Amino acid sequence: MKNPMKALAVNQKNAPYYFLAPVIIIFLIFMIYPIIHSFVLSFQKFDSGVYSFVGFGNYMTLMKDPVFWSALKNTFIYLLVQVPCMVIISLALAVILDQKFLRLKPLFRMSLFLPSITALVAYAIVFKMLLNTEYGIINHLFQSIGLPKVDWLNTTWGARISIIMAITWRWTGYNMVIMIAGLQAIPTSLFESACIDGANAWQKLRKITIPMMKPIILFISITSTIGTLMLFDESLILTNGGPDNATITTGHHLYNSGFQFFKFGYAASISYMLVLIIALLSFIQFKLSKRENS
Repeated sequence: MKNPMKALAVNQKNAPYYFLAPVIIIFLIFMIYPIIHSFVLSFQKFDSGVYSFVGFGNYMTLMKDPVFWSALKNTFIYLLVQVPCMVIISLALAVILDQKFLRLKPLFRMSLFLPSITALVAYAIVFKMLLNTEYGIINHLFQSIGLPKVDWLNTTWGARISIIMAITWRWTGYNMVIMIAGLQAIPTSLFESACIDGANAWQKLRKITIPMMKPIILFISITSTIGTLMLFDESLILTNGGPDNATITTGHHLYNSGFQFFKFGYAASISYMLVLIIALLSFIQFKLSKRENS
């Protein structure tokens, strides 16, 4: 009969598993368990301190919830406008800041990267001051060139554009740094050959830079899509979802359902619907990219 203590003794074969065990246990507790628990929670209802099983009740309620559809519509508006704009701007900035003739490149790169690490409170205060209807510098610039004032944070499209501007300001520099890393991986011999053949800057960008940067552009598009679908901070701190839910996002609606109205099961069902949408969009992006490459 085998001695169980002898089987558990550390030896050359099982030593790696013992070393990995703490990490695996932490991963299971803090990553896998919450995912499984929230999935189970999405089929339950929290009422008077008691959870009860409601089957697909939360998902059926979700389909009839006008605030959820409004939040989904707003999120897709941000996604369709902001992500392409940010990818194009970050690529353009990366190309400009990767030029050999440019001086003070580290200073410019750091200046553009700083918004991504700015504290949310400072970020909110600055944008509320910039976009203030009466005293904001943006309306002051508008008036100086003869344009009327815009009530940025209190009208439907004004508030949506404000959020798009805020997200773009915050994340363009971060994506630009990734783009610069991708640009520096392109062999310089390709550009030298193109120069010998008489290619101009636009031709080099279109024929060399963009094709070689496709994996980076795809990565940024996917991460930006996921980030936008999970958008919460800007909707809460700039407009609080208003006016009349015109700027609320699915992430903000999830937060309100769970932590303001204590509908934990319903909030979990929103999160899983969001996961499904993100997985579907990521799959489509991968397929489109694969088709273009083939």
